[in-house]
Amino acid sequence: MRFSKFLYKNTVEMGEPNDKKAYIGVGSNLGDKLKNCLTAINLADKLPGCRVERKSRFYRTEPVGVEGQDWYVNAVISMRTEIQARELLDGLLAIEAGIGRTRKGRWESRPIDLDILLFGKDVVNGKDLIIPHPRMHLRRFVLVPMTELAPNLVHPVLSKTMAELLRGFSDEGQRVLPLMEV
Repeated sequence: MRFSKFLYKNTVEMGEPNDKKAYIGVGSNLGDKLKNCLTAINLADKLPGCRVERKSRFYRTEPVGVEGQDWYVNAVISMRTEIQARELLDGLLAIEAGIGRTRKGRWESRPIDLDILLFGKDVVNGKDLIIPHPRMHLRRFVLVPMTELAPNLVHPVLSKTMAELLRGFSDEGQRVLPLMEV
């Protein structure tokens, strides 16, 4: 066991401690949306081995892929983490549950949604964890706040910066409007 762990210590699957910067998408379209987002960010900062470094502005964003839902409040946070991506996901899921999210169907309205967008330069293709987030490059509500925080950050699969991904993106059906400063 020790020998195989030594041989594979640089792989994400082995669970070695990380010191990575993670980017987390934060969103809500139920209840007091802004309060839900702020609560989630505060709780994320208290996860063991994690520290929120920066947060983007909050944006009012049009729902994507569904009709009949209220608009979202979205932001992105960057955090320094010493834990594995899977542990971070588990912590974020616990925060979602604590704020009242129940998972019933894809893209349903929710009081909070926390998505790992990037985890260092890692690429993870698991059953229930895919990093980079597989649709982040298709979502203005992700790219606008990501570009605010890290315009020159390179997507580890697409090899384009956040600013390059956002450039030329039409806002038709994906309006992103800044909320006043919080």
